[in-house]
Amino acid sequence: MSNTVRYDDRTPRLFFLAAIVWAVVGMLVGVLAAAMLFRPELNLAPYFTFGRLRPLHTNAVIFAFVGNMIFGGTYHSMQRLLKTRLFSDTLSKIHFWGWQLLIAAGAVALVAGHTQAKEYAELPWILDVVIAVLWVTFAVNFFGTIAIRREKHLYVAIWFYIATIVAVAILHIGNSAAIPYSWIGSYSAYAGVKDALMQWWYGHNAVAFFLTTPYLGLMYYYLPKAAERPVFSYRLSIMHFWSLVFVYIWAGPHHLHYTALPEWASTVGMLFSLVLWMPSWGGMVNGLLTLRGAWDKLREDPVLKFLVVAVTYYGMSTFEGPMMSIKSVNAVSHYTDWTIGHVHAGTLGWNSFLSFGILYWVVPRLWKTKLFSKPLATVHFWIGTIGLILYQVSLWVAGITQWAMWRAFEPDGRLVYPDFIETVIRIVPMYWVRLIGGTLFFGGLLIMVYNLVKTMRSAPADYAVEPEVNAPPLVSDFSAPGATTPANTYDHAFYRFQHAMRHGFHRILEGRVVLFTVLTALALSVGSLVEALPMFLDKDNVKTIASVKPYTPLELLGRDIYLREGCYNCHSQMVRPFLHETERYGEYSKGGEFVYDHPFQWGSKRTGPDLHRVGGKYPSLWHVRHMPDPRSTTPGSVMPRYPHLLKDPLDTSEIGAKLRAMRTVGVPYTDGEIETAKASIDGQAHRIAAEVEAQQGPTGLADREITALTAYLQRLGTDISWKKTQEQAPLPAAAAAEAR
Repeated sequence: MSNTVRYDDRTPRLFFLAAIVWAVVGMLVGVLAAAMLFRPELNLAPYFTFGRLRPLHTNAVIFAFVGNMIFGGTYHSMQRLLKTRLFSDTLSKIHFWGWQLLIAAGAVALVAGHTQAKEYAELPWILDVVIAVLWVTFAVNFFGTIAIRREKHLYVAIWFYIATIVAVAILHIGNSAAIPYSWIGSYSAYAGVKDALMQWWYGHNAVAFFLTTPYLGLMYYYLPKAAERPVFSYRLSIMHFWSLVFVYIWAGPHHLHYTALPEWASTVGMLFSLVLWMPSWGGMVNGLLTLRGAWDKLREDPVLKFLVVAVTYYGMSTFEGPMMSIKSVNAVSHYTDWTIGHVHAGTLGWNSFLSFGILYWVVPRLWKTKLFSKPLATVHFWIGTIGLILYQVSLWVAGITQWAMWRAFEPDGRLVYPDFIETVIRIVPMYWVRLIGGTLFFGGLLIMVYNLVKTMRSAPADYAVEPEVNAPPLVSDFSAPGATTPANTYDHAFYRFQHAMRHGFHRILEGRVVLFTVLTALALSVGSLVEALPMFLDKDNVKTIASVKPYTPLELLGRDIYLREGCYNCHSQMVRPFLHETERYGEYSKGGEFVYDHPFQWGSKRTGPDLHRVGGKYPSLWHVRHMPDPRSTTPGSVMPRYPHLLKDPLDTSEIGAKLRAMRTVGVPYTDGEIETAKASIDGQAHRIAAEVEAQQGPTGLADREITALTAYLQRLGTDISWKKTQEQAPLPAAAAAEAR
């Protein structure tokens, strides 16, 4: 075997370039969405509204920017750690170009309103299939490279890459189960409470295994390289890895405290979230102490500045997250901007800053030149840091303000702020500060782009020529170079065991990739199965309610319009068992009310009021006037205008396929209901249109989209009998405690 290797640096270069481009696109959309949130005139319906651009922003920064950084960093570092070239040039090309086409297709789909309405999993089902194919391509290339490696020992970064590949595959397949009704549209295979559990099992662990574990792998490679110091502790790395992989997967249900999810599930999520704090800080400590002895270099090197702040923000975010999982704290933070500030502290402070530091370090080396300007990189660092702090603090203040105003009571027991819009108006100044902070952060990104482009342009003409690197053939784990083989098999085995134990049991495991991967998968699966199986096998976990019926065909079409316009991004449909919520919205939500919701619509943020009990609260004319001009019914509203809903004809061509897909996932539509669906739509639509006309509203709306959306909104929360003037059912302990 030849002792020389030519690394494939073209593939990492392409992924890093794509990451830079998508960072600009994703963060630009983020700045625009932040402005749209309180300047509604910036929304241009139907395609460029907050409801459609917000998922575009999250998908662009997570899967386009961060995703390309993961692939570029993995492909670049693993070749050097394993002393070999990537397994297949063809697979590398398919992976790169396929991922960029996927991102572009996803952007078009989201702007056009094709969404599954599931957090971080909005892309249409057909693109989910493409994601799976590309992920398998990545996995084959990755494990194929390991199979031909020349270095027996798997460095800690490789462990985290393995965990990422296995976990993301499990999460994507588990959460993406759906029944299509067209080449783009589908309904989730799970309903209501089960869908909520699956979504936040996926959503929380998308943060864990797409935004955290692969970046920890990058940290373990690039931070020691930039600092020119070895990792502080090999043993701490082992503890960090295995505890994180085992514990993280349990924590998802803490997103659903005080909802219709069974309390045992959210309690388990909270407990493991608290446990998660320690292994997370183990990684932070390992990263920061790697810099011991490099403090003088830290003062001068902008790369290390970015990396050390990134690791610090990793520690801050992984302290704040477990703290927010405590039920009493979650009662404050859930549905408020505090959560948004927490998420962005992680993505901007941890992912973005680590990415910036890596790019400043790796681009000059891949282009065989020097960084154009260290002073510019330092300016970027300080502008980005100031912007990040402004962003985070403003949303902390906004979130606490929202919570305090939502729950404020007069001495006589009345809500101080009964109109939700009062809380929206109060926090608009904080949205201005957020926009300033986001703009500063984006401005720093543009400085980096300029700096790196100038660096690339200074590259020598032969920068793309792949140099030969000396790499010895694979050395086994039982013989050092030049060692002689023991005389007999017994001695050979004994020597191998003795040598392995001298380096620790984990070193033995690192040399057995299949076993290592299987154990990683098992560690990931335990928490998933323990939390999911009772929900799916024990019917007592979700009590059914006899009065709850499926949506009518018109209401189902209205629900699809609601999802298409992204209304779920700003309105929750979950009245929690708190006195201030039942006073404002009505009876608290029951799990059995959501058995026909595919996907669930409990929500994560309340920019507008909760809508679960909105049915019958207003006359139909109110909704018809509210949608094209929200400020005509709610002065001060920041909601976008949707005038096209009164103009666009209602498309009923797919209603049969939709009802059949719903029946497949458990909604009891009969053959007769499916056959007469269009007649049912016409009848209900004409009744609503006539009601609007009788209320002195516009005429001729029976075949317009606004009628279907109105039908859906008027249905919400009406399946159970309740009246605000009646004696309420006993509240759970949370509400009783608040009342006291």
